[in-house]
Formats: sequence, structure tokens, C-alpha cells
Amino acid sequence: MNDLASETMTATSKSLGLDFNTPALKRKRRIRAFKDRFARWAVSVGGMAVLGAITLIFFYLAYVVMPMFQGASLESRKPVQVAWLNEAAAPLLLTLEEQNQIAMRLDQNGKVQFFGAKNMQALTSFQLPIPADARIVSLAQDQPGSNRVGLGLSNGQVLVFQHVYTLSYPNDVQVITPSIEYPFGEAPIALDAQGRELDHIGLSLNSGTLMLTGSTGTELHILGLGREENIMTGEITLSEERIALPQIAEPIKALIIDPRHMWLYVVNGRATADVFNLRDKSLNGRYKLLEDGKLEVSNATSLLGGISLMIGDSSGGIAQWFMVRQEDGKASLTLIRSFQLADSPVVQIIPEERRKGFIALDAKGNLGLFHSTAHRTLLVEPVADGQALAALSPRANRVLVESDGQLQRLIIDNPHPEISWSSLWGKVWYENYDAPGHVWQSTSASTDNEPKLSLAPLAFGTLKAAFYAMLLAAPLAIAAALYTAYFMAPALRRKVKPVIELMEALPTVILGFFAGLFLAPYVEGHLPGIFSLLIFTPIGILLAGYLWSRLPESIRLSVPDGWESALLIPVILLVGYLSLALSGHLENLLFDGNMRMWLSNDLGIPFDQRNALVVGLAMGFAVIPTIYSIAEDAVFSVPKSLTFGSLALGATPWQTLTRVVILTASPGIFSAVMIGMGRAVGETMIVLMATGNTAIMDMNIFEGLRTLAANVAVEMPESEVGGTHYRVLFLSALVLLGFTFVMNTAAELVRQRLRVKYASL
Repeated sequence: MNDLASETMTATSKSLGLDFNTPALKRKRRIRAFKDRFARWAVSVGGMAVLGAITLIFFYLAYVVMPMFQGASLESRKPVQVAWLNEAAAPLLLTLEEQNQIAMRLDQNGKVQFFGAKNMQALTSFQLPIPADARIVSLAQDQPGSNRVGLGLSNGQVLVFQHVYTLSYPNDVQVITPSIEYPFGEAPIALDAQGRELDHIGLSLNSGTLMLTGSTGTELHILGLGREENIMTGEITLSEERIALPQIAEPIKALIIDPRHMWLYVVNGRATADVFNLRDKSLNGRYKLLEDGKLEVSNATSLLGGISLMIGDSSGGIAQWFMVRQEDGKASLTLIRSFQLADSPVVQIIPEERRKGFIALDAKGNLGLFHSTAHRTLLVEPVADGQALAALSPRANRVLVESDGQLQRLIIDNPHPEISWSSLWGKVWYENYDAPGHVWQSTSASTDNEPKLSLAPLAFGTLKAAFYAMLLAAPLAIAAALYTAYFMAPALRRKVKPVIELMEALPTVILGFFAGLFLAPYVEGHLPGIFSLLIFTPIGILLAGYLWSRLPESIRLSVPDGWESALLIPVILLVGYLSLALSGHLENLLFDGNMRMWLSNDLGIPFDQRNALVVGLAMGFAVIPTIYSIAEDAVFSVPKSLTFGSLALGATPWQTLTRVVILTASPGIFSAVMIGMGRAVGETMIVLMATGNTAIMDMNIFEGLRTLAANVAVEMPESEVGGTHYRVLFLSALVLLGFTFVMNTAAELVRQRLRVKYASL
């Protein structure tokens, strides 16, 4: 090919008497060819590098996110047979301390044995001060993490103790010293005045008041024990208050006291729960726990925080219940969600101390790991042959199991149990909520509550912000692009287009700062004027155009063709001035002087100062230059031959615009809208500063929102690296990237179809 071109050039040069093969021209052609090849390779390498970078970002985000969905694993250690265990009585309770170094075992004789959690060697033991004529018949634990235990005795008394672990560092070596404390004295507390056996007991300590409850047959006993310590002398004073409640007629199987000392849950033999209000000493209601009349309640306990009840039954099912406020204002016990361990009775349910998870053990030795809020069954594995007793460490990463006179240590790997598809995108019924909902609340006020990590309100807020921004920006930008490229005089176009494109260089942080500090309070104080401006501006423009068309031809022809738009400047300024100047009068006339209160009180529409309207105005202003620039180039690039041909065939300029120009430029206009949409979806600073960052799902234009991008910017510095919150934020970024990718791909497909469809014009 090059030889043919060279021969052609040589022949042409000879016929014209010119020489194109001089050394200088040959060198110039070689340099130009090298530059062409270099530019082609540079563009190709740059494009591939961009694609490679995006791909790497995608895989890195996926790498950080994937561990959340991997579930849990259980690693078993070999069972250990220890000599001291052969001499001990049957176990009542097993526990593990924070560092997973020391375990505690309580037997039926009241002996507390501390031993190493790894080597199972005995460390120290304590004998609880149980009266000689009494024995332990029931046991209850306070809230997870309190290490507080109550023992119900056969003489109607209750002994309350705590197992405590003291840290010290002699010679810079950590030493953990276990001990037993009696916060209400070593003497047992009389609960039943007649000295009968306490079949079941419950206890809860709140603000220095210990609430004890016990049952003897079908009779309830409730005692409030106050403890006050003199800070000067250290003297402890105890006060008692007995609470009388309506008695029940059925055998009692479990007693659970709400940590706030508001509710007492009495689970009885007919698989029902009687809920008593301890504050007004009344019966709230009787609730059926199991629909199948053949099933029985085999175990009952409360989750971290004491709000949820976990009810295990004889078929291996576990149900979560908690009190829900109804429309009439009364709270009722409601079934929230259910789990299935196996097919044997659930004999033990142990809640975690830091999360809303729990483990369960059945009569055949199957161990299940669950998370209540995420509604996840993480694993179910056999850990013993038959009946066993288990303990869960405070960090929920170790389990200790005693079975057949042996101790076995299990290692749990379960870093992200609270994440599931339903907890991220579906409605979740959280504790203390009246109904399921989409909630983002990444931090909780206390360990009793839990983070709520639903991405649904963030994705909704992202689309809501983009929708209102595009609602303002797309019509204005496209209309301006059509007029500038098709009707405007070239001299005026050369001035207008650079000015609009220069707006794109304005930092969005400046727009967000302006919107949050000035625009939001101004819009709040001039709501009638803002809506009047949005309504009457297009009406004023149309009216001005109609009046202009009715003027004498001599006046209309005095304005050069393509400069008519300059006449609209005073019209827009006048409409804007009148709308805002009359805002106060309109508010007094139509809304009793306060449109915000009228919206809230009369229409029931909540109003926040930093809302979607402010975001739409500010972000629409930021998106307009992007859409305008691309759309204007697309319209201006329509071949003039198409326009002139249409006009020559008798079409009016408006017909030519609507039936030829717009259709030909439609791929470019559509691309402009999609790029503007992508800009709005990914915007951070404007929505961060002008929305109030309220993660709610409501299309109300007068309420705020929170977007995925703004949420990542706000919370990433505060998240723990590798934690669930950290990975969910990366998931937000991955969702944003995936949404942009899908949207751009769909836009490109549509653009290609439009190009093929209108290529024949």
C-alpha cells in the first residue's frame, strides 16, 4: 500500500514538475507516521488501562465484601477427660471469661470450680454458702455480660452471687484472678415466706434495685430489693418491697424479668405466656406460644438487652417474641421470627454478650448458631452424643461443652452474622419498633441495641436525589441545548455556550456550602415565592413569546435573527422579582402566614429545612452544564444538508427541529441525559451538606435523604477496618459502581439502537 502511494505520488510529482521524495519530505512523512502509530497505541493502552483500573476496583470491592456472606465455621478440639471432673457433682452452669483463658463450673452441690479453658486444669474452687438443710433446685442468670447468677433453694430462699475476674500485671505479665462476690450479702434472701421449694426463679438488677421472682407450683413470689451504699462509710443498706400480682392456675416452666423491670414473662405448662406489667401490677395478657397443641416449651431465655424472648420447643424449633405497641397504644407479645435447630427438644439457649446472636443445644447434642435480626441459621453441627451443657464466651468465638464427664473446646469463626440479604434490602422488625422497616443506624446508643445496616434507604435516597435533580436539570439543559445549537445566532452562541460550560468547573463543595447555609433557609422562608417562580417563569416566557409574535413586523424584524432570546432576560428577571417579592403576601393570604406549618398541620406533610427540594435546586444547577454541553454538541453536529433539505421541501423550522434534528441527534441527547444521571447518582458534597443526611424512605420533596456516596464519605473514617460496618460501606460502593455500570451499559445499548434507527435520515 505504501509502495502504491509512493508510486502515485512520484507520478503526480513528475506530471506537475514537483519532487515529493526529497529527504526532508520523506523524513517528515516518517515522523508523522510514527506519531500516528504512537498516538494509536497510546490511546489503546490508555483505554485498556482505564478498563483494567475499573476491573481492579470492582474485584477489590468484591474481595472486601465477600467475607460477610461466607457464614460461620466450627472447629472442634479433642475432648479432655480430667480427674477433678470425676469427683464433681452434676453440672448446673458453665461459663467462660472475656480472655477465653478461665472457665467456671457450678455443680448441684454449690461448688464453683475455676479451671483453665485450654488445658482444663483446675485452678481454684469456692463453696457457696448454702444452708445445710437446703439444696439447689433452680438457677437463673441476669443479662449477658453481668456474670450475675441466682440460685433457688429448697427452703424458699435465693442466693445471689457474681463470678468476677480481676486483671493484674505483675512483672508485665497478665494474670487473671477469679473470685466470687456477693453483691447482696452471703446470706440467702427469703423469697417464699413458707419455705417451699422455688421451682423456677428469675432475677434482674437495674439501677441498684434487684428484682427477684420465684414460683412454688402455680404461686408467684416477687421481691424488689434495693441496695444503697454510703459513699462516706461504705455501709450498705438493703430495702425490700414485695409485689403482689394476679396468680395463675397452671404449672410454671420459666420466669423472665425485663431488665427495665417493666414486664414479667411467665411461661407455663400449656405453651402460653402470661405477661405482667410490674409497674401497674396488672396482667397485660395471655399469649399462645405454640400453635401445635402437642408441642411443649422446652427452654426459654432472653436475648441481649432483655427485650426479646427466645422460646425453644420440643420439636427443635426456636421462636423470637417481643412486646410491640399496637395502634390502640397497648403493648402485646408478638411472634417476630422462627428458627429450626433439629428435631429434638431444645435444652439450652445461650445469647451472645455483644450481638443479637445466640447458640442453642438440643437433647441429642446438636449445636446451632443463629442470628436473630438477620434471621440466619449459620450452622448446625453435632458436638456431643446425647445430653450436654455448653458455655459461650463473651466474644462469641469459643464454646465449651461438657458431656459424659468430658470437656470439649470448640472454636467459632463467625465475624459477620448480622448480614443477610433480608437485613440489607428487606424490611426488618427490630426490637422496640412497632413494625418492620428499612432502617440505617450504624451506631447504637448502648450494647443492648444493635446497629441497623439496611442499604435500602440509602439506595432510595440516591435515586430520590437524582430524580429531583434530573427533574429540574434535564428539561432546562436539553431545551437550552436545542435553542443554542439550532436557533441562536452564531455570535451569541459563541458567548453563551462557554459561559454555561464554565459553570461545570464550579466545585461542588461550594455549591453544597451555598445550598446548606443560604439556599435551605431561604427556601424555607420563601416557599410560596419559590413555587410561584417555578410555575410562572415558563408561563411568562410563553406569554412574552405570544405578545412578541403579535407585534408589528417592522418591530420584530428590527431584532437580528437569532438574538430574540436576549429579550427574555428582562422577562425572567421581572417574573423572578415579582414571585419572590410577593412571597410574604401570598403566604399571609393563602397559608395563614406560615406555609411550613400549613403543610405539617393541615396536610400532614413533614417539612425539614434541608430537603430534597434544596438538593434538586442545587444539584440540578450542577448537572445542567454536563447535559447541556453534550446535548448541544450532538444537535449542532447534525449535518446542515439535512436541515436545508427539510426547509427546502417546505417544512417550517419547528417541524425541521422536531422531525429531523432531534431524531438525528437523539443518541447524543440520550447520552447526555445518562451522563448527567450518572453525575447526579455519584454526587457527594452537595447531598452531604444540603440534605440533613436522614436515611428515610419517603418521596416527600420536603424531607431529607441520605445517599450511598454521602454515607460512605461520612462514615468510612469512623468504621473499624475489617468490621461489619466497614465492609457494608464497601458494599455500598460496590452497589454504586454496579448501578453506574448497568446504567451506562443500558444507555449505550439504547444509544446504539437510536443511531441505527435514525441513521437513514
